[in-house]
Amino acid sequence: MSPLFERIATVWRNALPECWHFGAVAVATPDGRLVARFGDPEAATFLRSAAKPVQALPLVLAGGIERHGLDTADLALICASHGGTPAHTARALSLLERGGFSVDDLQCGAHVPMDAEAAADLRSRGLSPSPLHNNCSGKHAGMLLACRMHGWPASGYLEPDHPLQRAILDHLARLAGVPAATIGLGTDGCSVPSYHLTLAAAARVYAILAHPRSAVGLPAQEVAALERIGAAMAAAPEMVAGPGRFTTRLIAATGGRVVGKEGAEGFYGLAVRGPVALGVALKIADGGERCRDAVVLDVLRQLGSLAAAELADLAGLDRPALFNHRGLRVGEIVSEVDLEDV
Repeated sequence: MSPLFERIATVWRNALPECWHFGAVAVATPDGRLVARFGDPEAATFLRSAAKPVQALPLVLAGGIERHGLDTADLALICASHGGTPAHTARALSLLERGGFSVDDLQCGAHVPMDAEAAADLRSRGLSPSPLHNNCSGKHAGMLLACRMHGWPASGYLEPDHPLQRAILDHLARLAGVPAATIGLGTDGCSVPSYHLTLAAAARVYAILAHPRSAVGLPAQEVAALERIGAAMAAAPEMVAGPGRFTTRLIAATGGRVVGKEGAEGFYGLAVRGPVALGVALKIADGGERCRDAVVLDVLRQLGSLAAAELADLAGLDRPALFNHRGLRVGEIVSEVDLEDV
């Protein structure tokens, strides 16, 4: 295993270890100061969907919330990896219609809803998923609205050289404290650019989301926009992910004091409000997600960012149980993260 990553979780079968996951964690303040680490904080990875709060900035900064009469739940959906429930798809469609767009304008592609009940409902009715069911449809609807607000063409809105995507990259670079030219670009699952950053830089982005006013040199309008985005995610956790999903449960359990956002392939970002605002970025090296939630909760516990009642509300997620096909409990997944102060 690369020295960038350390053993972060063990999968136990009965009382014996069976499998190991490796990873790294960075914890930073809004001024970019690294305060804790596990593994190498300079390990770089794609943010994937954890970039969505930043990708919402062009719309908010242009006054799109007011212009289109969007509410808190609308903005949360724009930042979401939603489950494709009827509540999610109806709201995504409403976003499109307010800008004069249709489902055909979405360029995210379609996939089966992440929500099991919504997926089963489609199957039972013999229906195929539409782009509205894509977990990124809210983000794409928000991007189309941003294009409308700025007077940019909607055509090609997901291309890296489109004015919208160039603006997002500039915002991300400023928040991460790195030159835009140093941020690697890939193509995300929904076809928009995905951003390659070190965990330390990503942690700074999330620390700023936790308390934008603590960021150094950030324009006042951007501070206000980030406060609005963070508040929306905190207030409408059911839109950020969906029923029973870890991210929704975490935000709800903490009353929005901790805002989490998953990214595919084992990435997770955390904006932690408190006496000192903190941002956390973590990566499971193999891209696996079965241990990720346990690691997230262990990191928050070690930072002292979860009260006893909050931990109790999330019980069972910190040590996920493994069951066989007869329903017998045969093991568990245990986090081994051990944060080191910097």
